[in-house]
Amino acid sequence: MTRFLLSRMTHAVLLLFGVSLLTFLFTALAPGDYFEEMRLDPRIGPETVSALRTRFGLDRPLAVRYASWLKSVVRGDLGYSFSYNSPAGPLLWARARSTLLLTFTATLLTWGLALPLGIWSAERLGKIPDTLISWAMAALLVIPDLVIALGLLLLAVRSGWFPTGGMASVNADALTAGQRIGDLGRHLILPVAVLVFVALPVVVRHVRAAMIGVLDAPFLRVARGHGIRRHRLLYRYALPAAANPLISLFGLSIGALISGSLIVEITMSWPGIGPFMVEAILARDIYVVLGGVLLSTCFLIAGNFCADLILYWADPRIRAGSEEK
Repeated sequence: MTRFLLSRMTHAVLLLFGVSLLTFLFTALAPGDYFEEMRLDPRIGPETVSALRTRFGLDRPLAVRYASWLKSVVRGDLGYSFSYNSPAGPLLWARARSTLLLTFTATLLTWGLALPLGIWSAERLGKIPDTLISWAMAALLVIPDLVIALGLLLLAVRSGWFPTGGMASVNADALTAGQRIGDLGRHLILPVAVLVFVALPVVVRHVRAAMIGVLDAPFLRVARGHGIRRHRLLYRYALPAAANPLISLFGLSIGALISGSLIVEITMSWPGIGPFMVEAILARDIYVVLGGVLLSTCFLIAGNFCADLILYWADPRIRAGSEEK
């Protein structure tokens, strides 16, 4: 177990280092910086702009700036935000909690719906329920994320059933703790629904394919012959046998939901990392951009790391292979 964890942690550190290095190079090589537009203001002299660039270290060599930024990452500052005149870390962490709440809720709902739908479709292979589910998933698969988001947003505006933006009402401060939770839940409905509609077709198709591969296995025919109940047969015996590819998909789906949540946050005005990153890109606030990319990568790695741990626990072959190495 220790060797397995060390191997995965080493891969994670190397991946984070590679992502941080490439992102830093791309942002540093882009033309202009945060202080470039100040040169267009006749009230600000060139000496002032040069002094500001010197103060924030933008005139230093690229390697020195990267090393300095890595030190700030270790401290948890994630660099310095020029726009907010404060460390980027606390600004990003405050918005990362909103993104994690959105992604975690969407992940639970996606898999909570995909498992029974995929199993039900596989059990009725070739029948009307299987055909209907396959058509519905295919239809959702071809609709772009933005179209789904705009469609649900239009529904909310026309009907007034759901809040159309943000994660809290204007009068949230006057609500009790229970009312705040309910208000947050109402604001979560639309963005979570978009993420679920986007991710559900892929997960359902994989669950269906994995279950089809094991439903005719000899051990299941024997179990069925012994009179084991249908629900126990499917969820106690068939699902664990088909679990390996689904566990791997679980880690990948978290990454897909995180990347998809950035678009949903912008469309639904959800105060997560997505809108904050767009503002930083437009303002050329490079360290906020770097910190946002690094945090998103950390979330992706954490999701895949959890999937690896579940796979290690569920599949003895992986434990045996790790011990042999």
